[in-house]
Amino acid sequence: MDQFTAQYHLPGLFEFYALYRLFLPLFFEHREYFYDWCGIGSIYGAPEGCLWGGGRVSCGDCDPRDALALLRDYGISARLTFSNSLLRPEHLADPRCNALCRLFESSGENGIIVHSDLLVDHLRQRYPGLYLVSSTTKVLTDFSAFRQELARPEFRYVVPDFRLNKRFEELNALSQVHKDKVEFLCNECCWFGCSDRKQCYEVVSRKNLGEDCEHRCKAPDAQSGYRFSKALENPGFIGVGAVLRTYLPMGFSQFKIEGRGLGSALILEFLLHYMTKPAYQLRVREEIYLDNMLDLF
Repeated sequence: MDQFTAQYHLPGLFEFYALYRLFLPLFFEHREYFYDWCGIGSIYGAPEGCLWGGGRVSCGDCDPRDALALLRDYGISARLTFSNSLLRPEHLADPRCNALCRLFESSGENGIIVHSDLLVDHLRQRYPGLYLVSSTTKVLTDFSAFRQELARPEFRYVVPDFRLNKRFEELNALSQVHKDKVEFLCNECCWFGCSDRKQCYEVVSRKNLGEDCEHRCKAPDAQSGYRFSKALENPGFIGVGAVLRTYLPMGFSQFKIEGRGLGSALILEFLLHYMTKPAYQLRVREEIYLDNMLDLF
């Protein structure tokens, strides 16, 4: 893959299928609207009710065959977010998750975002045609542990914790082979000083296993939820300018956009910020949803 092209990994394969049905034709048929130095590396997500799911409690109800067909039309990789960190051996027999893996393996160059080493072994043995991505839910904040993860041959990509995004001296010292495997989480809104991030992800894993549990976020201003304006101020934030002028020249090319638990209007704002030339952002909004009779109030 061209190291001078930014590959974005976009959220909501199942959750935002309707949005991508409109956006993808625009992106591929009107390339003049979009930066010529970026592409779509994958779209990721999980259908609702997946035992192996993690990161977010999935709510996507799109038929997986429809999602795969859409991405196959445009040559985009589809990823299942199976990053549950608390799986036990008996969970590996789950019929629905295994059926999804069989479907994805038979439908092109697709992958799995994974946390559990138990699941890694299962996937490598049963579905060798699927590539694996080491999930950010591992909360890799120690750079030496991150380097060790990059050295694991079973992973095509590794998503570090967003708090490693600006460790430029250590990042630049990585070999090009390892730089090619780094997939930065760009737009995290989580408090930079959070010490409960791993616990938060574990609660999501428990919910996907059917347990009744909650996590109360202790971060300042947690009650406001995700706001892109707040993410822009996060010390770990990677914006479009940094992608182009800092990370691509350093030899990095993979960038993950989060947002599966958000609304489609905010996902569109991410697509505009990271991929769309400013002169065409209004036109893209008009093509997606904005018409002269739209009422907000």
